[in-house]
Amino acid sequence: MSLARYPEYKVSGVGWLGDVPEHWGLKRIKYVIRKLDQGWSPQCENFPAADGEWAVLKVGCVNGGVFNPDENKALPPDLLAIPELSIRAGDVLISRANTRELVGSAAVARNNFPRHLLCDKLYRLETNSNLCLPEYLASYLCTPPARAEIELAATGASSSMVNIGQATVTGMLMAIPDPSEQSLIMTFLSRENSKIDALVEEQRRLIELLKEKRQAVISHAVTKGLNPAASMKDSGVEWLGKVPEHWNITPIGHFCSRISYGFTNPMPTTDDGPYMLTANDVDYGEVKYETARRTSLDAYLNELTDKSRPRRGDILITKDGTLGRVAVHDGRDACINQSVAALRVNPNVMCSHFLAVGLLGSLYQSRMLFDAGGTTIKHIYISRLAKMPLAYPPISEQQAILTLLADSLAKLNTLIAEGNRAIDLLQERRTALISAAVTGKIDVRGLVAEESVA
Repeated sequence: MSLARYPEYKVSGVGWLGDVPEHWGLKRIKYVIRKLDQGWSPQCENFPAADGEWAVLKVGCVNGGVFNPDENKALPPDLLAIPELSIRAGDVLISRANTRELVGSAAVARNNFPRHLLCDKLYRLETNSNLCLPEYLASYLCTPPARAEIELAATGASSSMVNIGQATVTGMLMAIPDPSEQSLIMTFLSRENSKIDALVEEQRRLIELLKEKRQAVISHAVTKGLNPAASMKDSGVEWLGKVPEHWNITPIGHFCSRISYGFTNPMPTTDDGPYMLTANDVDYGEVKYETARRTSLDAYLNELTDKSRPRRGDILITKDGTLGRVAVHDGRDACINQSVAALRVNPNVMCSHFLAVGLLGSLYQSRMLFDAGGTTIKHIYISRLAKMPLAYPPISEQQAILTLLADSLAKLNTLIAEGNRAIDLLQERRTALISAAVTGKIDVRGLVAEESVA
């Protein structure tokens, strides 16, 4: 879509903002808001509130321009709530303390949430509706140039948690048309973003189907083998069914020399050093080292036991929260925290990659979820994992199955990667469109009027 520019522009005097439409104003945010609030930080357990309970928002409730009220912690019943901190429709929420990439994230609360309270890591802005619509302000703060300015102003000793002061937000300049034009811009963005969101959702559905296909291909290969004419036997395990007659059926713990989970003590973070892997860093079939935090070599060597330091070939499994993501560690210096389990297999009996791939199949994924404990947050207990029966062939056949699977999985993985790239491009398009509209680089007034008439 090729969109027109405004007829006339003027120099804003702000390098990152550039030229703005001639008739737009330039105001600091403090002149378009009625007030700014900051929340509180009571001692809460890390589990969400049930319906009707008082909740304190977590900083993660604001991300990607969207407010997610489910990101909260239940307020203990012995603490008196502060109703003045309840979230109201039209509140603009901004993360004031977060990682450097997420600090300054902004979103609008679309509804009233009378039992959801503002936390101390969020700012709440109430706009003057005669000057600025809340949706417009939040969209403006989400533009890449504005986010870059906020990130630049953030302070803190570690990139894992930085802060912005009130003046960083209230002192920021914004180019702003009158509210009627803001409304036209937001109407246009709502329509266009709905189209983009529909395409993103379509890609996500396709990716989920491909992942289901991948799990089914894996499950068939690692439970039925390569030869469709092979004699089968009853495994004696209801959910496992029949397996090739010459395969062994053994609890996973019998061929593992170690099944453990990682450290629970606080660890220092550094810009370089061994990787500090959590459940967020273990994906389906790969470890995301590039996004993992680091710790110091001294802490890695002296503050951890061997069970927190996986070796090359160890299988890593996410055991808390999002369960059952599995990958094989490639041997670089890394440690795992308590949300990750590590399995070390006997290489004479089991190939690490065969077990890892098998656990990624739908059969074992379903079983891990079935065996998981916990009410609010699910956990895989390593004692149950050790007792889980596995059907497996001799090493040579394991390797042959992996070779056969490699081509099929590579094709499916390529299609999944292409779908993810399409989503990234659509989201980049969405961000660019919002940025261009709320900074006056495109004129959408006529388009909204034309669509309204049509």
